[in-house]
Amino acid sequence: MKYHTRNEDIRMAKGSVPNWLIAEKLGIHENSLYRILRQELPMEKKEEILKVIEELKREMGD
Repeated sequence: MKYHTRNEDIRMAKGSVPNWLIAEKLGIHENSLYRILRQELPMEKKEEILKVIEELKREMGD
């Protein structure tokens, strides 16, 4: 698997939502989010992150 296709669904879903905001909502440091996204995530973790992204998009009006 090529590294740029790992967690592509998350990368596409986040759009203009900053990583630091996603990390803050998850209760982790921004650098931790970068590290998490380096490996393909299990579906449960992906769903958690995607839910946070959708919440933030609603809050931001995106």
